[in-house]
Amino acid sequence: MDAVPPRRDVPTAVGLALGAAADLLLADPRRRHPVAGFGTVAGALERRVWRDARPAGAGYAAVLVAAAAGLGAGLDRATRRRPAARTTVVALATWAVLGGTSLGRAATAMAGVLDAGDLPAARALLPTLAGRDPSTLDAGELARATVESVAENTSDAAVAPLVWGALAGLPGLLGYRAVNTLDAMVGHRSPRYARFGWAAARADDVANWLPARLTAALTVAGAPLVGGSAREALRVWRRDGAAHPSPNAGRCEAAAAGALGLRLGGRNVYGTRVEDRPVLGDGRAPGSGDVVRAVRLSRAVWLAAAALAATARLVRGRRAGAPSGTARRRAGTRSSRKLAPGARDD
Repeated sequence: MDAVPPRRDVPTAVGLALGAAADLLLADPRRRHPVAGFGTVAGALERRVWRDARPAGAGYAAVLVAAAAGLGAGLDRATRRRPAARTTVVALATWAVLGGTSLGRAATAMAGVLDAGDLPAARALLPTLAGRDPSTLDAGELARATVESVAENTSDAAVAPLVWGALAGLPGLLGYRAVNTLDAMVGHRSPRYARFGWAAARADDVANWLPARLTAALTVAGAPLVGGSAREALRVWRRDGAAHPSPNAGRCEAAAAGALGLRLGGRNVYGTRVEDRPVLGDGRAPGSGDVVRAVRLSRAVWLAAAALAATARLVRGRRAGAPSGTARRRAGTRSSRKLAPGARDD
């Protein structure tokens, strides 16, 4: 009789679901966050190997991502025949790499200070959400920056880790978070990182290509939950998504603009660099109430992604556990031999 492959995907699926639930209830770990630890190591290595050259940056990113994915692969092997341990490790890793609830809390805090008319507090909060210079932004621009950040980071901080967890398990979870963290650290277009951070930025674009489009699709589906139109969200995504300078963020922001009935895009200032980005959507300018709606939509999107990720892993496990067509034919042949009158099984 053919051996049935071990059902390792079921503990992984359960772990993904539990990790998403932990993020929903607890947000990020308050102390000794593993991603912060990775960032500390990455910063120390950067100080030693930085050169104003793409090959140096590519090597730097490759070593760190390989180390993170390798750690995931080691944990995968160590828990291969221990389902309870696999579930626990996947749940902890998922909780550590997800940031959906923390994103929502930061944006909700922004809505609160905007409602109170406290512009200095709102400007002080913006760096936790976006990298643009807040010093001259008014309430409307702060609201726009927050809605855009929520739309983009729903993919980066929540949907993408779940997608990679479903596709590649523990190595996918840890490897993706390494890629995304390095993009945040060195992937921006400043004089120091324009060349050194090029590989990290391109790797992040590749890693987020599928998750960003899944995020946009789930945003379309979730539009009615915030009083929006799925048809309008789809229309704006298809019309405006590619106009954004990012191959991924534009899809998420355009779908969110259509779902929320808003107009996003415009002039952004990043230190000494100014970007005039295309307008996304045909609605009104965002306000503090729209920030709250964006958070509700974001939560619905990433929770739906968590359900899809766990389900996809369960389906994969079921397929892995099912006997192949050859095995079924062999089993049927043996069974028919036993039942055939006068047959001998030599």
